[in-house]
Amino acid sequence: MTSTQQRPDVVLPTLATVYRTRGSVELKEFFRQRESVVFTLIFPVILLVVFGAVLDYDIGGGVTFTQYFMAGVIAAGILGASLQNMAISIATERSDGTLKSLAGTPMPKSAYFVGKIVQVLVVTLLIIAILLAVGVFAYGVDLPTGSDWITFAWVTVLGSASCTLLGIAVSSLAKNGRSASAMVTPIALVLQFISGVFFLFSQVPVWMQTVASFFPLKWMAQGLRSVFLPDVLARQEAAGSWELGRVALVLGVWCVAGLLLCVATFRWQDKAAG
Repeated sequence: MTSTQQRPDVVLPTLATVYRTRGSVELKEFFRQRESVVFTLIFPVILLVVFGAVLDYDIGGGVTFTQYFMAGVIAAGILGASLQNMAISIATERSDGTLKSLAGTPMPKSAYFVGKIVQVLVVTLLIIAILLAVGVFAYGVDLPTGSDWITFAWVTVLGSASCTLLGIAVSSLAKNGRSASAMVTPIALVLQFISGVFFLFSQVPVWMQTVASFFPLKWMAQGLRSVFLPDVLARQEAAGSWELGRVALVLGVWCVAGLLLCVATFRWQDKAAG
């Protein structure tokens, strides 16, 4: 009589489990990096505190600059959590070999991107919650009401998605994490200056307004201003209205364009190592 050696069945984790695990890993890695946490989470708060203290004046209709600035600083925070964070972190992981190692494991490659999306989502929500808390309790900023929350949600989702995809694509343009930071950070600051983050958008020169209109940050800030400001201030916008339909269209186009750029440019290792 021959005995058959029974081998226990190997239970493979479900795709949902892999995605959840990868998301947890990305969050742990992010919060272990003090520089990333300070720059991404704390820097927008510092901007709100400084500008709120120095430029707390009435811009018309009983609205203070801090109320106006809230939309812009949230948009800038989304930009930092998505485009800047993705471009720098992915470029760093590519240059230190992390991406190449992950690509050689049984883990579905899609799990890497899902983990990054989870990280961006959680960090973005934290930034928004912190900024709203500071704005409300320190500067008396009025929270959105009613359907404004719906507008707030879709502008945030579309803006975050478009900037995340652009960040993934931009990461392939940098040689390493250090060069990515040197390349992306000045561009982000320039966009903030011309997109109505630090100043009233109506005070920005027309040619700068035109340049800003080609990028998602301007439309994120404009969509969020419609949430925090009374409709009477829509007359100060370039088109004299909030143009929420165009905001959705432009951000949606950037999502599609960003996805196409990711597919065309993303690589798992440096060209030199290729």
